[in-house]
Amino acid sequence: MGSGLEQTLLDGKLLRQVNSLIVAHLHDQNLNQVANAVASATMTPLTVEHPPNKLLDLVSKGLAMERDEASKGIAPTPLYDSSMAIPAGYGSIPPPQNHTVDFSIVQDTKGSSKSFPKHETRHVSEHKNVARCARFSPDGRFVATGSTDTSIKLFEISKVKQMMLPDAREGPVRPVIRTFYDHLQPINDLDFHPQSTVLISGAKDHTIKFFDFSKTVAKRAFRVIQDTHNVRSVSFHPSGEFLLAGTDHPIAHLYDINTFQCYLSANVQEINVNGAINQVRYSSTGGMYVTASKDGAVRVWDGVTAQCVRSINGAHGSAEATSAIFTKDQRFILSCGKDSTAKLWEVGTGRLVKQYLGATHTQLRCQAVFNETEEFVLSIDEPSNEIVIWDALTSEKVARWPSNHIGAPRWLEHSPNEAAFVSCGTDRSVRFWKEIL
Repeated sequence: MGSGLEQTLLDGKLLRQVNSLIVAHLHDQNLNQVANAVASATMTPLTVEHPPNKLLDLVSKGLAMERDEASKGIAPTPLYDSSMAIPAGYGSIPPPQNHTVDFSIVQDTKGSSKSFPKHETRHVSEHKNVARCARFSPDGRFVATGSTDTSIKLFEISKVKQMMLPDAREGPVRPVIRTFYDHLQPINDLDFHPQSTVLISGAKDHTIKFFDFSKTVAKRAFRVIQDTHNVRSVSFHPSGEFLLAGTDHPIAHLYDINTFQCYLSANVQEINVNGAINQVRYSSTGGMYVTASKDGAVRVWDGVTAQCVRSINGAHGSAEATSAIFTKDQRFILSCGKDSTAKLWEVGTGRLVKQYLGATHTQLRCQAVFNETEEFVLSIDEPSNEIVIWDALTSEKVARWPSNHIGAPRWLEHSPNEAAFVSCGTDRSVRFWKEIL
C-alpha cells in the first residue's frame, strides 16, 4: 500500500480518537444534546469512556510543549498531514444550491410542473460485457462504472465534456483515465471515499476492494474486505471511517475501514427481516442509512447504533425494492421497485408522500434518482427503452427520451452538482448526458 493511503488510514484513527474525546468533553460539560449530535454526525460510539477532562488535559500539555519548542526555536511539525497527495481540489464539494424542494406540500399542484432541460448524449466507452453500475465522486469530477466483465472504468468528467465538443481539434480525447481489474465475478456497486482518492467496489465474489486512483499504473486493489456473502451494494459513511455493505444477508454489514471489524444490528429478530439487500445508502450526515430489500421493504436505520428505526414493509407490494436514497435534507426517501413505481416517503412518519407512475420496470435492478437540484426524478421504462422524467413535486411526467442503448439501461446515476448523468446498458455501453446550454 502506498504511503499516502497508509497515512490516510492512520489519520483516520487519530480523527476517531479526537471525535471520541470531543464527545466525552461535551458530556462532561452537560452538553448532552450537542454531544449526541456530534456523535451521530461523526459515527462516534457513545459507549467509549475517557477520564474526566481528558481533552482539556491533552490540549494543555500540547500547548505547553508547543511553547517550549517555540522558546527553543524549533519549528512546529504537524502530526496530521491532510494533503494525502491527492489531486488539487479533490473532495472540495461546491456549496449546495440554495434551491430546496419542499416535498411536504401535498395540495394539488397539477399544471405547475417544470420543464426538464434538453440534454445531449454521447457514447463514451464500453465494457466487454454488461455495464451494471455507476457512481459519481462527491465533487462530481469523476464517475466510475462497473461491469459483468469484472472491470471498473474511471472517467474524468472534464475529458468527457471535451470529447463532446463539436469543434475539438486536439485529436481524440480519452475520457477513461483508469481501468481496474481485480475481481473474479461481476461488479454490483461502487462508491468514492468522501475525502481521499479511494474507490471501493462490491462484487459477486463476496469482496469489497479498495483502489487508489491517484496512482496511474495501479490496476489492482490495495486492500480487500472478504465478506461472507455476495456484496450487492456499498456506501461510505460521510466521515470516510466506515462503510456499509448490502449483501445477500438481510442485514447490512457495517465495517470499520481501519480495523475491518464488522458490526451487525442487534434487533434483527424484532423486525422480521428476511430479504437480501439490493441497495444501501447513507444520509448526507451519516446519522441514518436506508436499505431497499428483495422482500419489498424499505428500512431506515440509526447510523450510530445500527438499529432499525423504521420499517416500511411492502413499500413496493410483494415486488422487490431495488433502490432507495435520501433527499439532501434527510427528511424524505426516494425508492424504486419492481412494481413499476418510484415512491417518496417521509422519514419521520413512514408516510407515502408522492408516487411517480408511468414507467414499467419489472426485470432489472432499476434505479430512481433525483437530478442535482432534486426538482426532477429520473427512471427507466424497460419495454420502450426510454428514460422517464417526472417533476418531483407535482409527480407529473414531463419527458420521455429514447435511451439510445440497445435494450433498456440497467443503471442511471446523476451528477451531485450539475445537470449531467450517466446511463449503463446491457449493450455494454456507457453514455453521458448533459444539459444543452
